[in-house]
Amino acid sequence: GFKWGRGWFGGLVTSCGLDFVGHPEVDPEEENAEMPLHGRLSYIPAKNVGIEAGWEGADYVVRIRGQMRQAEVFAENLELSREISTVLGERSIHIRDRIENLAADRSPLMFVYHCNPGFPLLDEGTRLVLHSRKSTEWTADRPVGPEDYTVAKGPQPRAHDDVYVHRPRTDRQGRVHIGLLNEKLGLGLYWQFKHSEIPIVNHWQHFHKGTYVTGIEPGNCSVLGRAWNRKHGTLQYIEPGEVREFNMEIGVLDGTDEMRDFERKVKRGLAK
Repeated sequence: GFKWGRGWFGGLVTSCGLDFVGHPEVDPEEENAEMPLHGRLSYIPAKNVGIEAGWEGADYVVRIRGQMRQAEVFAENLELSREISTVLGERSIHIRDRIENLAADRSPLMFVYHCNPGFPLLDEGTRLVLHSRKSTEWTADRPVGPEDYTVAKGPQPRAHDDVYVHRPRTDRQGRVHIGLLNEKLGLGLYWQFKHSEIPIVNHWQHFHKGTYVTGIEPGNCSVLGRAWNRKHGTLQYIEPGEVREFNMEIGVLDGTDEMRDFERKVKRGLAK
């Protein structure tokens, strides 16, 4: 059910999956499997956790690794191997994920990076930089434009959730770039990843006072469940023995000049 929210810590990145993302749902095409909110991954303990740090050429690199296995008898058996790395002196982290299907049967693969910026980066006037081929709103599945989701409102006494599903445009190398820019603070965050691995950007807005947050949620599916993704042709599967890889870079933009430069480069680099 919805008990996922009892232990959700928010944070920079929450990983959702591995075989389901969305509100609780029963899947009639998978033996009426009951799917909890955003899947089971968040509550699976990591194993083989380790850290190493040292010089790699001229860079001092810190790497953190671990594995998580989501498995049930007569059901899925999926293993996530993750490495998070950063270089001393830089303002970015790299997440490298490897998901392997260890079962004898294929499995739905639904995997989302649920990133959760809040105050003070998120504030009235904070802007989302995202070039989208198509964007839809979740409740009516209707098309929307940048005027509907680009600029954040301040905290509201009463506010409901808005969720948008974006099909992002890429640069000439097939990469997607997203920015969240607070020009009053002179501070921003950026995300960069390959469209071939992560073709959808989910965008959550929850501007309620006291729980003021936005979600930048890139993934291989929407956060609207299996039925929605199956209907729209975005539900992916992983075959027995298959390995899928996902790579994400998240970094800080420090100052007005860096934010403007980021925005210009993204716009100039878009593929036609």
